[in-house]
Amino acid sequence: MNNSKYVKLDSLLQQYVQQKKNNCVGISVAVVSGYDVVYHKGFGVTNLETQEPTQSYHNFHVASISKTFVATAVMQLVEQGKIKLDDPLVKHLPYCSLKGVDFQRITIKQMLNHSSGFPDTDDYEWEKAVSDDGAAERYVRGLSNEKMLCPPETAFHYSNIAYDVLGDLIAKVSGISFEKYVKDSILTPLEMTESSFYYPEIKPNLRTTPYVGIPATLSKIYPYNRMHAPSSTLNTSALELANWAIVNLNNGVFKDRKILSSANHTLMFTPTFKTDRDDEEIGLSWFLSTIKGIKHIEHFGGDTGYGSVLSLLPEKKLGIIVLFNSEEVERGDVRDLIRDVMLSE
Repeated sequence: MNNSKYVKLDSLLQQYVQQKKNNCVGISVAVVSGYDVVYHKGFGVTNLETQEPTQSYHNFHVASISKTFVATAVMQLVEQGKIKLDDPLVKHLPYCSLKGVDFQRITIKQMLNHSSGFPDTDDYEWEKAVSDDGAAERYVRGLSNEKMLCPPETAFHYSNIAYDVLGDLIAKVSGISFEKYVKDSILTPLEMTESSFYYPEIKPNLRTTPYVGIPATLSKIYPYNRMHAPSSTLNTSALELANWAIVNLNNGVFKDRKILSSANHTLMFTPTFKTDRDDEEIGLSWFLSTIKGIKHIEHFGGDTGYGSVLSLLPEKKLGIIVLFNSEEVERGDVRDLIRDVMLSE
């Protein structure tokens, strides 16, 4: 790879952070080519008060990128023969219910591709910072007054609630907590040793600080509530998330470890439903589109004080990770900047 590309990235990303109009506090970036992390760096700061420089190993709340890990965990359980994608949700979580005549028909696959009719949450209650072991099941049992938005598989409705329910499904089917299952079956095999869905596990010296609004000001709360762990609360770094990009660019293989069969991995990237955006489809958690004639497989994330994007260009064997500790940012702009430099001649 031409080293001049990395020099150019350094310059452009530094300029981006320094421009006040971009409202950036800190950015952490990693770029993957094939099986290798070819670029990783931090820009800006983790905290405006301490002015600690952002590094690629610092942890960020990556919000909805979390969902791609949930989907892979579900597919592992499918591979183990413990569940089927077409199983009704209530077969495994009989205490889960919503108001709607077709609720009993909702399948696991429909939960994964946001066609279940599940509504979305309007309050994560981050300020409560719930962290006890019973949080997931308690949350699912408390959904009985929620109303379905439509019958299953009739419309696309993005639902964080659906993924939080899937976290409880993973726990019940596997026999261990959602967080432990993902750590044992995905994070540890991928050498994501400083990453966790359980915020209390994150080392204080690796944490970043969230900023909200324009101009960016310190958030009074950190976005963590164990009830919403599956949909949102993975804390990880650009450097460790690069391993996630590698395994997803290489058919479920990382180094000598296979976390998912090639067939099941391919299924996750196969269109299953049309989203509510032009020229976009969804596989199993992953959003599929074509930009400038190139296939993009990606997921964005955004929560209180944080923004993120994980973009895979399989035809180019290219993965792009960008993490922000400020929420009012144009995530796609930085993704495009990095992509265009990496694909330039």
